[in-house]
Amino acid sequence: MQKLKVGIIGATGMVGQRFITLLNEHPYFEIAVLAASPRSAGKSYEEALGGRWKMKTPIPEKVRAMTVVSAADVLSVAANVDFVFCAVDMKKDEIRALENAYAQAEVPVVSNNSAHRWTPDVPMVIPEINDAHLAVIESQRKRLGTKLGFVAVKPNCSIQSYVPALTPLLKYKPVEIVATTYQAISGAGKTFNEWPEMIDNVIPYIGGEEEKSEQEPLRIWGEIKDGEIVKANAPLITTQCIRVPVSDGHTAAVFVRFENKPTREEILEAWDQFAGPPQELGLPSAPEKFITYFEEDNRPQAALDRDIYGGMGVTVGRLREDTLFDYKFVGLSHNTLRGAAGGAVLIAELLYRRGYLVDRAALGLR
Repeated sequence: MQKLKVGIIGATGMVGQRFITLLNEHPYFEIAVLAASPRSAGKSYEEALGGRWKMKTPIPEKVRAMTVVSAADVLSVAANVDFVFCAVDMKKDEIRALENAYAQAEVPVVSNNSAHRWTPDVPMVIPEINDAHLAVIESQRKRLGTKLGFVAVKPNCSIQSYVPALTPLLKYKPVEIVATTYQAISGAGKTFNEWPEMIDNVIPYIGGEEEKSEQEPLRIWGEIKDGEIVKANAPLITTQCIRVPVSDGHTAAVFVRFENKPTREEILEAWDQFAGPPQELGLPSAPEKFITYFEEDNRPQAALDRDIYGGMGVTVGRLREDTLFDYKFVGLSHNTLRGAAGGAVLIAELLYRRGYLVDRAALGLR
């Protein structure tokens, strides 16, 4: 098959690097453009990194010598790609302007950034959960005046340690949820070499994270009305977000009260059977099993379980009744795979199979 050509906007950052490793031998997509800040433009990718490669595997040979271009040179990038992934470190208004510029140049954007997560006609998607939200793209295209261009985003990495586990339980009407997330340092784009202060330490604050963790699930569980996504008005969610000395993997301790309390067996069955379009379509990045439950008292553990199904599966454990709430459990997801670049690649795979991403060369657009 003819692979679609993809650009990575923000290619030198940690998430950009993860995109490169995931796309290196991808069956649908091939890397055509690496874009970053103007100070990196004109350099080879290896030179632009300046020794800041953070992945465990080496820089793929295909991109090592590739010349980095300026992310701001939208038309130049557009002439060589079918769509782009965006993971830039900029102010939110600047990110929105940049992503809109690509979309209006008829280049679809799959974004890892938070800037457009609350734009009413931009879908924020976990592909197994709310793929129906992709339908809002048609309204967004009308607003932008585009035929092909649009922006789609992935949600915050932390919520993917507990929202997948709660979603199949919505039929029992959860009314109150308390979640404390214990978040890896890679969520801040850091390694222990760069952030020695995190060794033997816990920081009980991550800027903006609690608001995202409380509100974004409601948008995921919302619905399209009049060309916009309207967030759900329940359940009530409160969170605390804590940075812990773990390299990768966000853990969540979750308490939940239901209007119609299920049995433990009903919850376990709901988790076991939960699947979505990625599994049905056999998408390349899809985990064979979306949610894996561990009966052991000491699982899931970040070091043991974050890489399940290539880091794209979600693991759950310690389901038990609670003295104040109905149930409590622990969830875990890999924050830079399922929670970041891998989740965005899975969205792109679904968009491709649904016909939202096409060969722009065949239309004379590159």
